[in-house]
Amino acid sequence: MDTMLPRNLALIDDDAEYSEYLAQHLRGKGIDVSVFDDSNALLADNDSHRYDFYLVDLMLPGVDGVELIKVIRRRSDAGLLVVSGRLGPEVFASVMTAGADMYLAKPVQFDQVSLAIQAVQRRAGKDATSNRSWKLDRQARELIVPDGARVALSDADITVLECLLEAAGDTVTRETLSQRLGRAQDDEGDNGLNAIIYRLRRRIERATPMLVPLQSRSRVGYLFRAPLTVA
Repeated sequence: MDTMLPRNLALIDDDAEYSEYLAQHLRGKGIDVSVFDDSNALLADNDSHRYDFYLVDLMLPGVDGVELIKVIRRRSDAGLLVVSGRLGPEVFASVMTAGADMYLAKPVQFDQVSLAIQAVQRRAGKDATSNRSWKLDRQARELIVPDGARVALSDADITVLECLLEAAGDTVTRETLSQRLGRAQDDEGDNGLNAIIYRLRRRIERATPMLVPLQSRSRVGYLFRAPLTVA
């Protein structure tokens, strides 16, 4: 597999035939491709922000493609390529402003798509997360964002962030988080933990326009993809 290609990729396009053949082409290059024919189907996935790369059409059932890009960008700095038949200078401006890395107009050859993916990956340098520290203030019960915003924390939030702080950028498993929270996993399944993480993410998103570094690893756990220190 080319080192400039992502390990996994979400393809969001409602053209079933196009998606099938493009996914086949990309899988042949060693990429693990997940196909979504509806933007809402991607957003309903608990691990929708785990992908290393996103290929997005603009004319989608559910959330509009431009709005989908904005949602993805709130939680992921992954490469994002738009491949769409929607044309016009205002379209290009809107997708780039929303956070896309590159735009290709359909019809397009599959080799051109894979070359564009490589170009985005190379330019991004991947794992390009901010070097500025987020700070956990236990006494004030707040998470201090690098831009100065402060996020109020619950007891559960503090426990989760302490686990992430101890992990120093590594993934903390769901089992570890459940144990530290004093929850038996079979009490609520994963739903209780998912709810805690979801509410924490939402509070961070409301407090700051910065990328939320709290990310999931599919069926494994969570990690904090930015420096996290104690205030």
